[in-house]
Amino acid sequence: MQSFLEETLLTIIEKEGSLENLIFVLPSKRAGTFLKNAISQHTDTTIFAPEIQSIEDFVETISGLAYASNTQQLFELYKAYESSVKGERDNFYAFSKWGTTLLQDFNEIDRYLVDTAKIFSHLNAVQEINHWSVEKENSTIITNYIAFWNSLEALYTAFNKGLKQEGLGHQGLVYRQACVNLGDYIEETKHSKHLFIGFNALNTAEELILETILEKTEAEIYWDLDEYFFNDPVHDAGFFIRQFNNKWRYFKDKPLQITKGQYLTEKNITITGVPKNVSQAKFVGNLLGEMHLEKKSMLTNTAVVLGDETLLNPLINAIPEEINGINITMGFPLHKSPLESLFTQLFEAYIRQDVKGWYYQQVITLLNHPYIQLLFSAEDSDNIADTICTEIKSRNWIYVDVPKLKLASHNNTTHLDLLFYTSNVTVPVFLKKCLTLITAIKEHVTVEGNGLELEYLYRFHQLFNQLNDLVIKYPFLDDLQSLFGLYKELLSSETLDFKGEPLKGLQIMGMLESRNLDFETVVLTSVNEGILPSGKSNNSFIPFDIKKLYGLPTYKEKDAVYTYHFYRLLQRAKNIHLVYNTEPDVLEGGEVSRLIRQLVADDNMSTYITESIAFPEIKSPEKKEVLIQKDTHLMELIKGIAAYGFSPTSLSNYIRNPLDFYKKNILKINELEEVEETVAANTFGTIVHETLDELYQPFLGKFLDPEKLNALLPSINAVVRKQFAKFYKNVSLEEGKNLIAYNVVLKYVENFIKLEIESAKRHKIKIIGLELALKTAINVPGINFPIHIKGKLDRIDEIDGVLRVIDYKTGKVEQRNLNLSSWEDIVEEYDKSKAFQLLCYAYMYNSEHPIDKVEAGIFSFKNIKAGILKFTDNKNTIITQDTLELFTKELQSLVYAICDPNTPFVEKEIK
Repeated sequence: MQSFLEETLLTIIEKEGSLENLIFVLPSKRAGTFLKNAISQHTDTTIFAPEIQSIEDFVETISGLAYASNTQQLFELYKAYESSVKGERDNFYAFSKWGTTLLQDFNEIDRYLVDTAKIFSHLNAVQEINHWSVEKENSTIITNYIAFWNSLEALYTAFNKGLKQEGLGHQGLVYRQACVNLGDYIEETKHSKHLFIGFNALNTAEELILETILEKTEAEIYWDLDEYFFNDPVHDAGFFIRQFNNKWRYFKDKPLQITKGQYLTEKNITITGVPKNVSQAKFVGNLLGEMHLEKKSMLTNTAVVLGDETLLNPLINAIPEEINGINITMGFPLHKSPLESLFTQLFEAYIRQDVKGWYYQQVITLLNHPYIQLLFSAEDSDNIADTICTEIKSRNWIYVDVPKLKLASHNNTTHLDLLFYTSNVTVPVFLKKCLTLITAIKEHVTVEGNGLELEYLYRFHQLFNQLNDLVIKYPFLDDLQSLFGLYKELLSSETLDFKGEPLKGLQIMGMLESRNLDFETVVLTSVNEGILPSGKSNNSFIPFDIKKLYGLPTYKEKDAVYTYHFYRLLQRAKNIHLVYNTEPDVLEGGEVSRLIRQLVADDNMSTYITESIAFPEIKSPEKKEVLIQKDTHLMELIKGIAAYGFSPTSLSNYIRNPLDFYKKNILKINELEEVEETVAANTFGTIVHETLDELYQPFLGKFLDPEKLNALLPSINAVVRKQFAKFYKNVSLEEGKNLIAYNVVLKYVENFIKLEIESAKRHKIKIIGLELALKTAINVPGINFPIHIKGKLDRIDEIDGVLRVIDYKTGKVEQRNLNLSSWEDIVEEYDKSKAFQLLCYAYMYNSEHPIDKVEAGIFSFKNIKAGILKFTDNKNTIITQDTLELFTKELQSLVYAICDPNTPFVEKEIK
C-alpha cells in the first residue's frame, strides 16, 4: 500500500527534482515525521532536508509572536478583566470557571478575522434585548450584566495588547498577526516554493494565508481527499474542499490535486457492537491478539484510533503481553497517576477545613494513601499513620486538629508536619509544604528504585514549581480554592509521554493524530453518536445565529470535520474494524454513529461490510460448598469458648449460618472499628437498655406503682443524656442525625414507661431482677469437655403471680417470630431466633431457680403498641418443665454440632 504522503512526495520529486528550496507545510508535526521518513526512503543520495513545518509553527513564524500557554492566557485575561471591567468583579476562582470559554471565543473571533467592533456591538445588543424589562429601571444585577457585555471589546483589546507586549499571543491573535505580516513574509521567502499538503478544514486566517501564497508565488497545494467524496455534492467528507474549489481564485486556472480511486478498492470492513467502554478495550485487545497469531507482520502497519481517548488506560491493559513494539502517541494523562489523588486529598482537606479541625474521614483517607504509608512505614519505629488512625477510631473523634494528632502520635511528628500544620495556611506556605513532601517521598521511592514513580514525582515537582512561579508573578492568586482550580487545569493538560518508535509497530493514537497517515489495518473505537461526531455541543458565549452571520464555525462544520477524518482513515486501508458501544449512555455515546449508518447505506461499500454484536463470554461460576474441618487447633478454640460460655446470640449466629459463627464467634473476625458519627444500632440498643436499668433500679424487689412510674417521666431526659455521654463520647446531640437518635431514644423510653403505667393499673407487677448475668453448664451426650451457656437477662418479673422472662429489643419483632409449631424449627430456622433466645434465658434461669411455670416475652420498641410479645408453643404461652425438656434436647443437638470434631462448619445459604 502506498500512503498519501509517499504518493504526494513521488509526484513532487518527479516535478521538482531537487527538494532543497521547498517549504513543506502539513497539518501536524507527526505528519512531518512520516514525510521525513518517506523522503529518506525515496532518496538515493545525501541531500539537505527541506524545511518541513506544521501549520501552527508556520503561522507562528510569519506572525513573529510565540504561542502563550493556556495558563498564561487565563492569567493575562484576568489581568485585563481587572483593569477594564468596572464595578463588581469575580475573584480568580469564579472567573476561571467562565474565563476559559471566553478565551475560546476570543480565539475563534481572531482566527476567523471577524470585525471585533461589529461582533461585540452585536453581542451587546442581543443581551440588551434578552434582558429587557417592563420596569423603568433595570435591577442592579441586570445593569452589571449588561455593563459586562459592554466592556467585552475593551477586555478583548486589553488582553491582546498585554500578550503582544510580551511577544506572545493566543492562537487566534498569532493567526491574525500572521495575516498582517504576510506580505513581508512572502517577500522574504520569494526564492522558496511552498507546498501545502493534506489540509481539509481551514479557518479564515489560514484560508487567507494559503490562498495569498498560492496566488502570489509558485506554491502548490495537495489535498488528502478521494475524488469519490469530492464529486458527491452532499457528502460531508468533501464539504470544505468543495467550498475552497468554488471560491478560491487560485483554482480558476489550476486543477485540484486530489487522490483518485483509492476509496472504492476492495476492503474488509467489520462493524462490531460491544457493550460498554471497557468491553471495547477488551475486544480490541483480543482482536490484536488474533492478528498477532495469524500474521505478526500485520501489526507493523496497523493503527488503533481511539474515538474516546479515555479508553487508553483499559486498552493498554487489554493488549496481550506477547505484542511488542507499540507506539502510543497520546501520552498517559498525569491526572490518572496515583500521585494525583494524594495532592487532591491534601487540597480538599485544607479547603474544607472546619474551625473544629479536619473531618476525621479526610485525615484517615490521607494517612492511608499508599505514598503516605510508604513515608511512615519506612521509619524504624511503628507506623505512626496507622497509630493515629487507630486512635481516632478508638476515641471517636469526629473532627481532628493538630494537638489531637500530636496526642495520637505520642508527639512523634516526623513527616506529620508536612501534612498537617497550624500556621496560617497561605498559598505560598501550602506550595512549599507540597514541594517538601514530594522531596521526602522521593527519598523513599529512590531506595526502592521504581523508575515510573520517580517520573511521577519529577513531573509533580515541575508542576508545583510552575504554580509557585505563577503565584509570585500574579498576586491575585491568593486563595487555596483558586490554586486548586489552577492545579486541576494544569494537571488535565499534562501527559507522561510513552517511549516508542513512531514509524514502526502497532500505533495507538487519537483521531486528530491520524491526519495524513495511512495504515493497511485500522481499528477505530467508540464510533457512537456524541463521540464521532461529537454532536451539537456549543461551549461558547456567542449565539448560533451570530456565529452564522460572522462565519464562525458551528456544529455543522464540526460534524464535517469528524466525517472527513473518519472517511480519510478508510480511504487506503484494506482491513477496517469499527467498534461501537451498544449500551445507551445518557451523557454520550447514546447510539451507533450516523457515520456507520451512512457507510452501511452506501451501495458501493455494503458488499465489503460484515456486522456483528460481540459480548463477553459469561461463565456461571460453579457453586462450591464451603466447609471448615475441625482440626486440633480449632477444637482447642471451641473448647475455650465452650468453657467460657456460648451466648444465645452466638448460637443464633450458628443457626443463621455456621460459617458466620466460625468467623465471628470463634475467629473473632468482627467488623472494622469505625468512628461513630451517628449512633450505631448496637450503641443505640445499649443506651436504651442502660437507661431502663437505671430508671427501674428503685423498683427492684418491689411492685410497680403507677404514680412512682409516672414520676420517672421528668427524669428520662437526664438519664438518657448521661448514657449517651457514657457510651457515645465526643459528639454533639444538638444537630443532625444524632439529635434525631437522641429524641428517638427519649420517645422509646417514654412510650415504654407509659405502657408500664397502664399495665400496672390493671395488674400486680413485681420486679424480681434486672440485667441478670446468667451462666449454666449443659451436659451434651458425646462431648467430654465442659460447656456453658451464658447471657444477660434484661428483666425477670412476676405479673399476677406468673413469672415472666423479658427481653428488650430496639429492632422490630413480630408475634410470628415467637410462634413455634415444630421443635425442629427452633434450631434450624433463623426466623425463630428470638424464640430460641427467650428459651435460652428461661433454661438458664431455671437451672439456678427451678420453675413450675413461666412466660417469656419480648418488648419490641419498634412495635411497642403490641405490648409484650409472648413465646407460644402451639398457641400455649406457658413454659413448663416439659417445655424446657423438649428445648434442652434441641439445644443439646445444636451444641453437639458445634463441639463435635467430626461435624464441619458448612456454609448455609441465607434466604
